[in-house]
Amino acid sequence: MNASTETRVGVYIDFDNIVISRYNQLHTRGQFQKDHARDAVGGKGETAAITQRLDEATVNLGAILDFASSFGTVGVSRAYADWSVAINASYRRQLIDRAVDLVQLFPVVASMKNGADIRLAVDVVEDLFRLPDLTHVVIVAGDSDYIALAQRAKVLGRYVVGIGVAGGTSKALAAACDEFADYDALPGIVRVSAAQETRPSRRKAGTNGTNGSASAADAGTAPRTDDEPADTEAVADAAEATPSGRALRPRSSRQAKAALEEAGDLLARALELGAAKNDEDWQASGNVKNQMLRMDPTFQERALGFSSFTDFVKSMDARVEIDESHPSRRIRLRPLGTQLMFSARSDA
Repeated sequence: MNASTETRVGVYIDFDNIVISRYNQLHTRGQFQKDHARDAVGGKGETAAITQRLDEATVNLGAILDFASSFGTVGVSRAYADWSVAINASYRRQLIDRAVDLVQLFPVVASMKNGADIRLAVDVVEDLFRLPDLTHVVIVAGDSDYIALAQRAKVLGRYVVGIGVAGGTSKALAAACDEFADYDALPGIVRVSAAQETRPSRRKAGTNGTNGSASAADAGTAPRTDDEPADTEAVADAAEATPSGRALRPRSSRQAKAALEEAGDLLARALELGAAKNDEDWQASGNVKNQMLRMDPTFQERALGFSSFTDFVKSMDARVEIDESHPSRRIRLRPLGTQLMFSARSDA
């Protein structure tokens, strides 16, 4: 590995593994196969009921990628699956919005097994030799087949992080990793016990972690899918936009409010990740902004009308506290019991 102190992360997602494990976690073990859920997207009657269960078991890939970004800059992100299958294709918006490389794997046997574990392992080992600056490997899967991969990556000097679904993860795989995270415990994931009323559909799940926003929201405006009409009023309101689509100078108060709420959710999630990782509520302002940019590179406080990041943070005083007496201008989330009802200030 090179002498650079910058941490770079590779994220490798066994897509079928995580989707099936989540479904079985919520609807009893083996239910995905019993329901033939792979082919049940859309339809009526019994198929419609299965589609509803699939929606309830939506995997929030944004939260996974946000967690991975807390270890450093994500240099490689790949998801392995048969993307011609409707259930996998329904996650297209989440994946495209986060620039995840989709690796196509057609099934080669009657059991529909596509060899994702072998292809993923080969790619990881190749990347470890080809990219010497890759310091962290994040394996999103719970299959014991990845134990050898985790062990080999550690031998090669990489920090290995596993992410899996409770009930669908091999204990031996968790032990083989330097760190293993339960999907339900990731910041932005609604706990299973409370998820029924608030879980989004696959087509509208948040792309940057929490549920509901295309870049940074626990709640708010869901991203538009390809089969939904564009909001022509919003398009007309945008005076200027970045290549990623973020309005630089939204003219309407509605757009300004939505953009500020979105940025506030991004800030909150960055603080949650920092607190979970460092076991410290107070986070240095610079570290928080760096984490926000890892999660959403289009974030710009000036585009929201603030001359500095500190001014932006102060506008979120209903949700966060700032300690300007500290040399690093520390920030923390207000305790849940004291947080005020948040609404973006149109006069900010």
